[in-house]
Amino acid sequence: MRWSGWGDPARATRLPEGAVRLLRDLLGVRPADGAPPRLEDVAVPASRLDGDALGALAEAVGGEAHVRTDPETRIRHTRGKSTPDLLRIRAGEASDAPDAVVFPGSHEDVLAVLRACARRRVAVVPFGGGTSVVGGLAPRGAFDAFVALDLRRMNALVDLDPVSRTAVLQPGLRAPRAEALLRERGFTLGHFPQSFEWASIGGFAAARSSGQASAGYGRFDEMVVALTAATPEGTLSLGRAPRSAAGPDLRQLVLGSEGAFGVITSVTVRIRPAPETSAYEGWRFPSFSQGGAALRRLAQDGPLPTVLRLSDEAETMVGLADPDAIGAGLGEASGCLAVVGFEGAPQEIADRRDRVRAVLEDEGGEPLGPEPGQAWEHGRYTAPYLRDALLDVGAFAETLETATFWSGLPDLYAAVKDALTSTLTAQGTPPLVMCHISHVYPAGASLYFTVVCAQGSDAVRHWEKAKHAANDAILDAGGTITHHHGVGADHRDWYAREIGPLGVDVLHAVKRRLDPAGILNPGVLLPPVPEERPR
Repeated sequence: MRWSGWGDPARATRLPEGAVRLLRDLLGVRPADGAPPRLEDVAVPASRLDGDALGALAEAVGGEAHVRTDPETRIRHTRGKSTPDLLRIRAGEASDAPDAVVFPGSHEDVLAVLRACARRRVAVVPFGGGTSVVGGLAPRGAFDAFVALDLRRMNALVDLDPVSRTAVLQPGLRAPRAEALLRERGFTLGHFPQSFEWASIGGFAAARSSGQASAGYGRFDEMVVALTAATPEGTLSLGRAPRSAAGPDLRQLVLGSEGAFGVITSVTVRIRPAPETSAYEGWRFPSFSQGGAALRRLAQDGPLPTVLRLSDEAETMVGLADPDAIGAGLGEASGCLAVVGFEGAPQEIADRRDRVRAVLEDEGGEPLGPEPGQAWEHGRYTAPYLRDALLDVGAFAETLETATFWSGLPDLYAAVKDALTSTLTAQGTPPLVMCHISHVYPAGASLYFTVVCAQGSDAVRHWEKAKHAANDAILDAGGTITHHHGVGADHRDWYAREIGPLGVDVLHAVKRRLDPAGILNPGVLLPPVPEERPR
């Protein structure tokens, strides 16, 4: 992973000169001041871990080779990949680098690390692919030191049950490798979020990830039928059957807990036969509301494609659904682009396409053929690289997402768009705000916003104000603070408002039982307990 950006450095891209001119003319984007520092020029503070602590960690994971304190390793485990994270690291700011990076090789190793850290008040932040965009990898609060717990050594497909169609996966297994291992046996997980190329299985579980093919395969938390987690107080082994009436489902307590309750060390997931083929196509709708009505009809009455998403007018005009053609549609009356995808056997795909086509045409959709869908499929993982290219030329680009019921979707869409536009404009950086419906359900859908503006004098501070305004708008309009990015530290206070004081107290009670020393990813997910909250 590129230390100051996204993904494979060999795939880093540059914006075409025409796109740079458009950014300058439309949004006032100006070149960034100076080039980012080299990795070797970034200063990290001295590790706060003494010899006793480092020795205990080494003993826990099988030797000193699995405990790293060199600057490069610590920098590469500093924060996540949100735009503020990247702007800070590009400025050479690494004050919250971990004091060490620890590489456990087993569940027992993780237990030993947690016990050693609990005795010494050392915070532990689980680290999978490092793709968090909500402040999920930088702990907050009072602790003597903190370590990043990199799970990459725990990267096996442990078991595959073809009768039950389940697979046991370790948390450090990266998504492409997991998919390749399953495909060798004729199966697929079917989970393809935008972070797919770098994210890990444990990260998917810890953040309740949702993939781009969720209409066909479901969210990751719906795929998990069993899991094991290590905590400072011992092991949680949850899930003896796909469904149970034996009390509340504690699997759901661990899923989405973002390392605050324990470290997920294995998951058992349902798998499906790998599809024989796939087909993607594009549809145009006159307006976002008409396209949304078509998606709602498919979500509620069927048939559901495997992939179903709808860009609003602004996103369609800019061409974000095809990252290789950014800006090509500017100035055109493009309507709204829907991308529809199908996977399965050829005859099954043909039958479903015919039935979906009938619904979309009845709702006013115009078929555009396979090219827009194929372009989206080709570029489905390139948007984070595009963000790096925007940062390189002085633009600011960031995303946020939410979800609500269908009846509230128009008001939520308008409220968030207005909050972002008005706040950033008032700060002298008028934005382009784009949106698409990314995931659909019978009762509602997810909205995914992309914001582009000039960086201005203090991009991180400006975005913080805009993000806070958008978070307020989401809750005021009845939406959830996050659909699939997780809570982290960025959404923490709004999550507390969403679940209410009693809900927060329930989660703190769980935290006290599983992590009495409070070392697990402190400051993420849960607000401070009342006696620790700043006055």
